[in-house]
Amino acid sequence: MNWRYATKSMNGTLVPQEKIDIILESIRLSASSIGLQPYNVLVISDRDLLEKIQPIAFNQGQITQASHLIIFAAWDKITQERVDAFISNIAVSRGVEESSLGIMRGYGDNFVAQSAEDNFKWAARQAYIALGTALVAAASVEVDSTPMEGFNTEALDELLGLKERGLKSVSILPIGYRDAEKDWLAPLKKVRTPKEELFVFDGELLVS
Repeated sequence: MNWRYATKSMNGTLVPQEKIDIILESIRLSASSIGLQPYNVLVISDRDLLEKIQPIAFNQGQITQASHLIIFAAWDKITQERVDAFISNIAVSRGVEESSLGIMRGYGDNFVAQSAEDNFKWAARQAYIALGTALVAAASVEVDSTPMEGFNTEALDELLGLKERGLKSVSILPIGYRDAEKDWLAPLKKVRTPKEELFVFDGELLVS
């Protein structure tokens, strides 16, 4: 984590497929409330498509300098069909009957009963957990990355046809290799809150 930083300039070198696979599998295995994973993850490497995405992301250079662009897109609504698929996956994976998963189905049904707006806000937060996992996974195999919210979500959704898939983009992650000679941030010391200020231990709390 000391090695990684939000890379501002990448050199265009392709990341080996085995490292891409590690990053994507880490995203797939990321923590998610009740395991629902209410999002999809798009993996873009087509250069023409990246060129189209770049102006949507305010012409940030990493979009086309990256090896791949990972897009985290949250479900716009948690539907009964999505919950049914979730329950079926658990049953098949664990070799149990769906009828034994009443508690899990109840959790899912609670989401179905909520508004689409509440669904999306929750799903977006879940997608950010996966984004954090991706950052750590990339760093673990010494692949650079830059988490971004700086893009026109509506334009990106339209370009990629996400509405038709019941998705809304929430964050994007170019991954690749730093161009240390051109990246002004590369040589700078990493700055974070001192641990004495960041962490509060239970012995310091005034618990009533």
